[in-house]
Amino acid sequence: MTDNRYCVIMAGGTANHFWPISRESRPKQFLDIAGNGKSFLRLTYERFSKIVPKENILVVTLDRFGNLVRKQLPEVPESNILLEPYSRQTAPCIVYSTLSILKRDPDAIIVVTPADHIISDETSFLKSMDNMIGYAAENNALITMGISPTGPETGYGYIQVTGGKAGSTLGKPMKVKTFTEKPNSELAKVFYDSGEFFWNSGIFAWKASVIMDEMTKYLPDVLSVFNGFDQYAGTPAERSFLEKAYAECPKISIDYGVMEKTDIAWLYSGNFGWSDVDSWESLFRAVTAKDSDGNATNSQTSLFNEDKDNLVVTENKKKIYAIKGLKDFMVIDTDDALLICPKDDKQFKEFITGLGMPGYEDFR
Repeated sequence: MTDNRYCVIMAGGTANHFWPISRESRPKQFLDIAGNGKSFLRLTYERFSKIVPKENILVVTLDRFGNLVRKQLPEVPESNILLEPYSRQTAPCIVYSTLSILKRDPDAIIVVTPADHIISDETSFLKSMDNMIGYAAENNALITMGISPTGPETGYGYIQVTGGKAGSTLGKPMKVKTFTEKPNSELAKVFYDSGEFFWNSGIFAWKASVIMDEMTKYLPDVLSVFNGFDQYAGTPAERSFLEKAYAECPKISIDYGVMEKTDIAWLYSGNFGWSDVDSWESLFRAVTAKDSDGNATNSQTSLFNEDKDNLVVTENKKKIYAIKGLKDFMVIDTDDALLICPKDDKQFKEFITGLGMPGYEDFR
């Protein structure tokens, strides 16, 4: 690996999609929801440290999660933990991290990744990422990792490439034609059947100088609030500078702010068992260890009887779970909360809105 490779791990999300295990004070990127003994953040760091020098891996998170990052990644130096005062989506996060990296290395090649993906074939993933970063190093392009869809999924954004179905070839860069947010089921089927759309992974690679040029062109409102950052970066005044900058900064994603507008957007495709787990329902789909009736659990002992396609997750894996007559439900058990709810993302989200009412503050 080359010394000018950098990785930015975006770990500032606050969505409470895995309640009651995830809470406002411990969102999913810091949890071992997959049941393998490591948090999503830890797994992401270890994965990218195989293709990026460890000293060049930066983590961007909210200020209130700084201690969680330090605890889970004690080897990451303090200067590589970038703390955002407020959540402003991905574009300000990428501006902040890019400016920080450019101050160290004007020739940097950066890969940007969320902290909460499941990758089942890591060898294939790292090979694809290595090739993608290499292409970014040799070309003035903004490259996103596209995932070959396995079905008409409505939970992901889609990216269309030029050249139609014949141009959709795995393992080579393709010019991006359109971006589409999460579609309805009918449109998702059209996308899938066409063969020219890929799932949007939210993973990017580019030269620091190239993304900065494009952000200057398409995100002037964001760039303007960071004017003078070089003067304060790495000094005691950096925190107060960021407080002011983020207070004035608009909320905007890098997809909407840059990728949908630039004429140098490219896609590198991969097929390595990728899942963007953002709900209990999507986690259930990603779990391969299920019994003959489709039930999945991380409990060491369970007794299912006339049950089908249920998800049981517990923080006390030694507790036995005896369940009869449930279908398409989830049972999520923690020390202070028990959730029993249909395994349907929409119903779950509607149900837990009740946590916003008075009296539930200690459980949010």
